[in-house]
Amino acid sequence: MAIDPPRSVVLNYDQDSQRLNVQLVEPAKLAPLLAGKFTVPILLDDFDFRLDDEFARRLGVAMLNAIALGQPEIKQYMTVTPDPID
Repeated sequence: MAIDPPRSVVLNYDQDSQRLNVQLVEPAKLAPLLAGKFTVPILLDDFDFRLDDEFARRLGVAMLNAIALGQPEIKQYMTVTPDPID
């Protein structure tokens, strides 16, 4: 079975086309651009190493909120629950 190389994921909102774009980038090529930038670590231990549906939902909400900080026009499309759902 072939194994792909490690990749970083870049998510951005293109307001002109009103779409989210996901791009896969080699971590080594992205590293110089990220040097010294604000980083929010997500510790897997805080989630008991469970990358389940709720984790994915909360990660998605966090990504949309991060985009909305610089592009608040996307908020008009967001109807997400920020808190955990039981």
